[in-house]
Amino acid sequence: MLSHLLFTIDSIHDAYAAGVSVHDVIRESLNRIKKTGDEGIYLHLATQEKLDDAIAEIGEFDLKSKPLWGIPFAVKDNIDVAGMPTTAACPDYTYYPKEDASAVSLLKQAGAIVIGKTNLDQFATGLVGVRTPHPVPKNAVNPNYVPGGSSSGSAVTVSHGQVAFSLGTDTAGSGRVPAALNNIVGLKPSLGSLSNRGVVPACRTLDTISIFALTVEDAQTVFKYCAAYDDQEAYSKDFAFKSSPIDIKSIVLGVPSVATRELDNKIQESSYEKALDFWRQAGAEIVEIDFSPFYEVAKLLYEGPWVAERYSALSPFINQSPDSLHPVTYAIVSKATKFSATDLFNAQYRLKELDLQITKSLKNIDVICTPSIPGFVTLEQIEKEPIAANSRLGLYTNFVNLLDMCAITVPGLSQDDGAPSSITLIANSGKDLDIHQLAQTYQTEQTTKLGAVRQTVKPRQSSLDISESINIAVVGAHMNSLPLNYQLTDRGAKFQFSAKTKPKYRLFHLSEMTPTRPGMLQSEQGCAIELEVWALPKHKMADFLNDVKAPLSIGTIELESGQEIKGFLCESYAIENAQDISHFGGWRNFCVNNQ
Repeated sequence: MLSHLLFTIDSIHDAYAAGVSVHDVIRESLNRIKKTGDEGIYLHLATQEKLDDAIAEIGEFDLKSKPLWGIPFAVKDNIDVAGMPTTAACPDYTYYPKEDASAVSLLKQAGAIVIGKTNLDQFATGLVGVRTPHPVPKNAVNPNYVPGGSSSGSAVTVSHGQVAFSLGTDTAGSGRVPAALNNIVGLKPSLGSLSNRGVVPACRTLDTISIFALTVEDAQTVFKYCAAYDDQEAYSKDFAFKSSPIDIKSIVLGVPSVATRELDNKIQESSYEKALDFWRQAGAEIVEIDFSPFYEVAKLLYEGPWVAERYSALSPFINQSPDSLHPVTYAIVSKATKFSATDLFNAQYRLKELDLQITKSLKNIDVICTPSIPGFVTLEQIEKEPIAANSRLGLYTNFVNLLDMCAITVPGLSQDDGAPSSITLIANSGKDLDIHQLAQTYQTEQTTKLGAVRQTVKPRQSSLDISESINIAVVGAHMNSLPLNYQLTDRGAKFQFSAKTKPKYRLFHLSEMTPTRPGMLQSEQGCAIELEVWALPKHKMADFLNDVKAPLSIGTIELESGQEIKGFLCESYAIENAQDISHFGGWRNFCVNNQ
């Protein structure tokens, strides 16, 4: 029954509003996991008893108190979920936390439900997703590619549409590289904006929880409900995030200069140039910058003494059980012993020098736009070069946390060979909402496919926070500049886009209503009818419905694109003596021709 339901937050909430039960959605999530047949994605699934308890805990459908009510999500298995094992993909390391990680707790409080714990590069060490003693998750887009790490399972499950979102972590790119490889959104917050309490550390000074979703809207919604200062976490920061509309024509985008740009083939180069063309046509100013200093910063993370921070987090376990580690993980982490305190200070000095150099180069730059990865890495390549190929994937990601920046990876047009493409937007710490807004604009215009799911629905444009609004389709007097439009605008509604219905509706002139307006209903001999979509604040919905008078009602309308949306329909009794105006294709055209 729910096999075609797009697992985005709004789509699931629309299903709940239409009478679908949360039990059915959770059952569908588990069915999708089973149907995919990939044993490498999850290391632990919630028991039916735990799921029933979670469903009982969220109570009745209520988006005011629980804005993520009934939304299934997954958690990377280096993040604590009470009642589930935390293993970091190392069975001998397993422990059972009594409390949820801080971010998980906040999402549960918002009504979201944990489906299970996902696979990863062991101890979050890697960008490939194959450094696990368990079956390797298969890339959701192309099984010949590596799934990307370290948050491999978290990315793959979202790409398959098994859950609406997932949590990963990101120290060197683990929240962005697997997003790029699986055609989804990967949101890497400013360091300290999400609490790391309850996360197995990789590099405590550089770690952050990351968010995966099919759309920027969903990723930003999740960010909103788990970004909070935690006075029990030493690296937590108190951000006062504020958002205001951005005029792309005023934005200066910094991009790697052609001379310092590193991409693996002409297809990758063409894909990136198409992305830059989008920003040029949108009015942004493109400024090339020398990316050499960024690459040097990136090398410091794994080739410098910061690897000692990974060893510091795990040293008691490593010293006691070295054979428990994956061979590649051990080879990387054990390099820490060759670095001295002097090496660390010298590396920190060099980082400061590079940071100063980069800051000067970005003086007039608002946002950096890079390729997400230089190119795709196959399983065969990673088997031949397990460390070199991994490092290559981090070329455009490793430097971000060392420079204390925020980033978001967003998919765009498919490449010429059919592979997914993506860009990453990067900005200074605290500028998260700005790059989210730009990423949403890019995805709305460029994304043709969400993850690996069949749907090709474009995300909805919105100047409202998507978690606080609902889209309403209007076909008559509520349209822009018409007599009843004030019923929307006075309640804070914002115009989203114009569209047409599928050719399965008829439009009638309800001349006896004041002001005069049309009524639309479904018909086997239907036409495509023009409409407008407006985003109405959810807390104003009940008030708006009080103004909807019989014979009109709010039902579900199918757009030409295949998207289903709430909108105005009419009771059939009202059209018995009404004029059929379907052939005009819409209310405005009828009014123009009947003045």
